[in-house]
Amino acid sequence: MRIGAVFPQLEIGADPEVVRHWTQTVEAAGYTHALAYDHVLGADPANRPGWQGYTDKSLFHEVFVLFGFMAAITTSLELVTGVLVLPQRQTALVAKQAAEVDVLSGGRLRLGVGIGWNQVEYQALGVPFEQRGARLTEQVGLLRELWADPVVSAEGRFHEVVEAGLNPLPPRRRIPIWFGGTADAVLRRTGRIGDGWMPQSGPDAEARRQVELVRASAVEAGRDPAEIGFEARLTLGRVPEKEWPAFVAGWRELGATHLGVNTMNMGLAGPEDHAAVLRDVLPLLQDS
Repeated sequence: MRIGAVFPQLEIGADPEVVRHWTQTVEAAGYTHALAYDHVLGADPANRPGWQGYTDKSLFHEVFVLFGFMAAITTSLELVTGVLVLPQRQTALVAKQAAEVDVLSGGRLRLGVGIGWNQVEYQALGVPFEQRGARLTEQVGLLRELWADPVVSAEGRFHEVVEAGLNPLPPRRRIPIWFGGTADAVLRRTGRIGDGWMPQSGPDAEARRQVELVRASAVEAGRDPAEIGFEARLTLGRVPEKEWPAFVAGWRELGATHLGVNTMNMGLAGPEDHAAVLRDVLPLLQDS
């Protein structure tokens, strides 16, 4: 199981030296990857009664720019979006940005994608909120074409590309695409076309059902389910410390290939403390 660190978007602040220290500490400690959340805009809740979710006070570094910075200060750390809200972004532009990060990092990008939930962002970015699931499925196919072929012509329900292509292309001519989300439609989509799935629950009976649905959907699509990865999320502030080993062992038994460790909401005193906690906790998780 590859163990990565969740970038503490909401608590790390905007000091580039703190971001540098966190990134280099987790790589030196032995984490295999760094996973970052994506949000472009936060909504002001003042005139939105009952608003739930991120707000304009929630600090989010833009993931592709962040990964360009991280790529320059690391040598082996895989860079993972967890997840990029793909349907609210222009597909060809995402293909270009992702390819560039992959090029500059030496092929270290993994693209986790999802449909999102924040209608405010979709509105501001000029993309209809409805049919975002169908849009995402088409986007995945187009992304893969744009990364694989120097010149592409493609026409679909939401896209049209006429004899155009990216330059430079990703070193592998592909970038792994993983899905986030818990709806059965997401699980079936993962089985049909995804490289992996990113659950955020414990290794319980529902998680087992979800993993089995992904694998069954892969078989129905004529794919080898063993080729699909699973990245669980251990949020240290939610799971009691004495239960960490069982959490890791449970997901390993379910077939998890990756684990992300989240230090947000632990009540840490300062942004630099996230790196210290991650450094100290990794040996405990590796022994689980």
